Amino acid sequence: MLRVIGKRIALLIPTLLGLSILLFVWVRSLPGGPATALLGDKATPEAVARINEAYGFDQPIIVQYLQYMGKLLSGDFGVSLQTGRTVTEEFATRFPATVELTIVALVFAIGVGIPLGYWAARHVRKWQDHFSVVLSLLGIVIPVFFLAFILKWIFAIQLPWFPTDGRQNPRINATHITDFYVLDGLLTREWDAAWDAFMHLVLPGLALGTIPLAIIVRITRASVLEVVNADYVRTAKAKGLTEKLIRNRFILRNAMLPVTTTIGLQLGLMISGAVLTETVFAFSGIGRFLRDAIFTLDYPVLQGFVIFIAIFYALINLLVDISYGLIDPRVRVQ
Repeated sequence: MLRVIGKRIALLIPTLLGLSILLFVWVRSLPGGPATALLGDKATPEAVARINEAYGFDQPIIVQYLQYMGKLLSGDFGVSLQTGRTVTEEFATRFPATVELTIVALVFAIGVGIPLGYWAARHVRKWQDHFSVVLSLLGIVIPVFFLAFILKWIFAIQLPWFPTDGRQNPRINATHITDFYVLDGLLTREWDAAWDAFMHLVLPGLALGTIPLAIIVRITRASVLEVVNADYVRTAKAKGLTEKLIRNRFILRNAMLPVTTTIGLQLGLMISGAVLTETVFAFSGIGRFLRDAIFTLDYPVLQGFVIFIAIFYALINLLVDISYGLIDPRVRVQ
C-alpha cells in the first residue's frame, strides 16, 4: 500500500508540471500580453513597460518560466491585485468556507444518494425505481445556479426559514479559531454561532449537492443491480444467511467500488461548482473569490488558486485509491 501511495504521489509531479506550463502559456497568450490585461484601461506604453519590467515579462520566455517555477517551488504564488495580500493568505482565508460547504453538500449527496440508489435497485422496474430515476434525471438537468436561485427565493425569501446570504450573521459575536465557522462554534461552545453558521450552509449545500446526488443514485443503482445477480450472492441466499448480512457484507460492500470512484470525482467537481453557488448566496469561499478575480483580471489569484485546487483534487483521488484497499481485499492483494 505504501508503494502504491508513493507511485500516486510521484505521478503528481508531471501532472502539476503540465498544469504550470498551461497556466504560464495562458497568461502570456492574453490579448496585448499580461501587462495590458493587468492594467486594463490604464495600459499606456509607459505603464506597460513598468509592469513588464516589474514582473519580468520583458525577459526571454524560458527565463520567465524558470522564474515562475522557482517562485512556485518556494511557495510564492504571487500577490492579489484586488487585496494586496499574498495568494496563499487569500486561499487559506477562504478555503475553509468552501470546505464546509463541500462537506455539507457531500453528506447530503451520499446520505440520500446511496440509500435511494439501493432502494431503486431492490425494486427494479417498479414505481420506486421509476421515481428514483426521474428524480436523478431532474437533478442532473437542472443547472446549479438556477436551482440555487429557486431555493433562495422559496426558502429564504418567500419562506424565511434560512438566511439569504453570507456565512454567518454579522451581529453574532463569534470567536473564529480555525475559520471553519461551525467547528469554531462547537469548540468555543458558542452554540448560537455554530447553529447560525450551519443554517447558512443548508441552502447552498443543497444546491451544490444536487448533481452529485443524482449521479450517485444512478451509479449505486447500476452497481447494486450488477452485484445482486452475482453467484456469491445467490450462494449466500442458498445457505440461508439473513437479508441484513447479505446486504451489508455481500451487496453493498462489493457495490461500493464504483460508487467510491464517483464520490471522489464529484468531490473534486464540487470545488469548481462552488463558483456559481457561492456567487448566488454571497458565500465568501474560494469560488466567489475566483469569480471576482476573473472580472478584475487578478491573474496571480487565478494561477495560484488553480494550482491549489489541482493539488487538492489530486489528493482526493489518492484517498479514493487508498479507500479501494479498505473496501475490497482483492485490491490490497494486487
